[in-house]
Amino acid sequence: MASEKLKHRKSENLIEWYNDVLLASEMVDFSEVKGFAVYRPYGYSMWEQVQRFLDPRFKCIGVKNTYFPLLIPEKILNKEKKHIAGFTPEVAWVTKGGDRDLDEKLAIRPTSETIMYDSYSRWIKSYRDLPLLLNQWNTMVRWETKETRLLLRGRENLWQEGHCVFASEQQADGNAIEVMNIYKDLMQDVLAVPVLVGRKSDMEKFAGAERTYTVEAVLSNNFTSQAATSHYLGQNFSNAFEIKFIDDKNEWRYAYQTSWGMSMRSIGILVLVHGDETGLVLPPIVAPTQVVIVPILKGEKEDEKVLEHCKKIEKRLDALGVRTLLDARDTYSAGWKFNEYDLKGIPLRIDVGRREALEDTFSVKIRFSGEKKSLKMDSIDTIPAELGKIQKEMLEKALVDMRSRIKTEKDRVRFVAAVKDSSVVVKAAWCDRMECEEKIKDATGATSRLIPLEKEELIDKKCVFCGESAKVNAYFAKSY
Repeated sequence: MASEKLKHRKSENLIEWYNDVLLASEMVDFSEVKGFAVYRPYGYSMWEQVQRFLDPRFKCIGVKNTYFPLLIPEKILNKEKKHIAGFTPEVAWVTKGGDRDLDEKLAIRPTSETIMYDSYSRWIKSYRDLPLLLNQWNTMVRWETKETRLLLRGRENLWQEGHCVFASEQQADGNAIEVMNIYKDLMQDVLAVPVLVGRKSDMEKFAGAERTYTVEAVLSNNFTSQAATSHYLGQNFSNAFEIKFIDDKNEWRYAYQTSWGMSMRSIGILVLVHGDETGLVLPPIVAPTQVVIVPILKGEKEDEKVLEHCKKIEKRLDALGVRTLLDARDTYSAGWKFNEYDLKGIPLRIDVGRREALEDTFSVKIRFSGEKKSLKMDSIDTIPAELGKIQKEMLEKALVDMRSRIKTEKDRVRFVAAVKDSSVVVKAAWCDRMECEEKIKDATGATSRLIPLEKEELIDKKCVFCGESAKVNAYFAKSY
């Protein structure tokens, strides 16, 4: 049954439904500044779970956290021409300090390569200074000219950005791939969202990068969404910023670099993949509240016994490390609470009424599957395992769904029709040429989303679109 707070159905209008869910579940809200969202506690706590997963993983590979200025002088931003050319339309500028004009325009951080690499050029002098592995948890501003969408495409975004420097290409490229796999683990193991991983085409890669690796999710409308990217920058920035070092043979060499990042978009993707007509459906690992306890109160003497039983369950779950909420408010009915917590996507609900209190049992409803069952109190220790099972089954179901939305295609006419209409995500043999991709985009409104990294047999010897010799297999779709 759809929540009364949702005006649209997911099956009929994905994005309008998505906006309804984000607002009604109190994850985010609009602000008075167009394109800038307010991250409410319920939504922000999911980002904290992302941080709790990623931060230790980054530190395990030697990355340290740091912080650089929000504002970047124009002369520094302009040092890497390809890079700034990719961001110029989206850069927001500060031109006044108080009531005085600034001597030089200051860019509000669209990304931190330039401001960080200016410092790196002073810090790195010897091979002994390498590798340098730094990450920031911060925000970035890109003045999107397209339609903004909550979490997916805003003008200010919460994110993390890593910037690393190495002595060799092999080390740098290895770092970019290693971090891509960390992002893949986050999406699948924490958010229960299956993803495709690979490299971007030359047209779609990050401005100033040699190679861009990407993590992409497939949505229910057969669009894809980029969850994270990791870039091998080569020596493009080290040449521009004079990041060089004396090697062990006493010779000057330019360094090799990577940058990589993931934003709140990952949470938006979670909502799009798992949500249903009733609201959010949250995997237990990322859910702010994993179990909600709802007492069925009648305004009678037995209510005291019901509440005592609920508190006993809450205490035991807290001891088991389960994030638990006991909603004992008497200002809302049990039915209202059922709808509210279904909307918020809480993985498991425990209902306790007079019968449960007398029989020392509790009733369970699983949000993901809708399954209901009654358990004895001595089964309370099985709840963490039940949450683990929910997490696993959510990923398995989403993986089946993702695979059903991908189709291989050899015929040009069917390829164009499928990608243009978003009837499926198409995997096809492709020539990997920018000119061809530009024509595909003109014909369909879609682009290549990624090229698999692993060696694969070509789907066909000829490019599905232009008929030239195929070099790779690639996934094509429209995207958010």
